[in-house]
Amino acid sequence: MSTPIDTGKVARRPLRFGAVADAKREIEKIRAAYAVGRLKTKGNWTPAQVLNHLAAFIEYAYVGYPPALAKPPWMIRFILKFMKSRYLYKSMPVGVRIPGVPGGTLGAEEGDFARADARLVAALTRLEREAPVGPNPVFGPLTHAEWTNLHLRHCELHLAFLDPA
Repeated sequence: MSTPIDTGKVARRPLRFGAVADAKREIEKIRAAYAVGRLKTKGNWTPAQVLNHLAAFIEYAYVGYPPALAKPPWMIRFILKFMKSRYLYKSMPVGVRIPGVPGGTLGAEEGDFARADARLVAALTRLEREAPVGPNPVFGPLTHAEWTNLHLRHCELHLAFLDPA
């Protein structure tokens, strides 16, 4: 296995999504580039891992968070509450690892690209149609627009490591 890349030092594509439709259009570009063998990855994950990770976190908002994420330490919740606006309206920081979680995150399982692609599109479609009803484990209750913004910022972060050029 190769040494992991320090993703904080990787030049990523600038992405900004104003709506779920923008993220879906970007996924279409990624899908087309993947189909012809032109998709480049700039991080440590395969394209399927990126798509599965994003889909998993959207799904968690509907079905519940795994125990490792369901109750973050109070200090983390306290600190991140002050950063809520940044996470919803600006950008998410690169290279964040969730304390106490092996590998620093969940949901980045390897798999079939087409299946991961369909999973993410389905999750985004659900997000577009209906708001999650439970609270976010870090930020508490969120409006539908806030949930959407949170997941769009997450998509911007990770999809920027996939280059369909």
